[in-house]
Amino acid sequence: MHPTLAINEDHSVHPIVTKTGLRAELLARRAAMPSETRSGAARPIRDALLSVPEVEMAGTIAAYVSIGDEPDTRSLLFALWKRGAYVLVPRLLPDGDLDWASYEGPDSLVPGARGCLESSEPPRGPGAVASADVVLVPAVAVDRTGVRLGRGGGSYDRALARVGPAILTAALLYDGELVDSVPAEPHDQRVRAVVTPARGLVRLG
Repeated sequence: MHPTLAINEDHSVHPIVTKTGLRAELLARRAAMPSETRSGAARPIRDALLSVPEVEMAGTIAAYVSIGDEPDTRSLLFALWKRGAYVLVPRLLPDGDLDWASYEGPDSLVPGARGCLESSEPPRGPGAVASADVVLVPAVAVDRTGVRLGRGGGSYDRALARVGPAILTAALLYDGELVDSVPAEPHDQRVRAVVTPARGLVRLG
């Protein structure tokens, strides 16, 4: 199926679309997005998250350093850190799993695998994400039941499988990337909320 047919005007997904086709369409849309739209997404996402009760009360927050066309998280990371939260960011391991280390301000970030920035602080192990009170993850799309479409590597599915059922897990998206359905596979780990520039935090499920 041609990827331009995947998403309808109302953001519903064609019922026979594959993950590969949906991912390709949404990444193409991000690439074509005006730079001011991308840059303008960071502040409302940050401000919405900073006012979420679970985030306000969290002692430890697992987040990530955005790359490429993802909604920018750098100001969010800095704000969480300045507020006093213990912020963990991932480090991609050779087997595709995620290790975690503390974010200690912008100067603690160094180039890592596959063009990602990671913390220069000592790694705490893949299981460190289980200690987080809130977990923020990247996504290309999420559906209204929480099924998350990532980049296809499975790293965050492995990480989310270690997170307890009462923990807020939220994906950061651009407007229009919360869709009616995403093709699901047995290993997929659902998120419990998304955050978009226009809608703020939307709880799912």
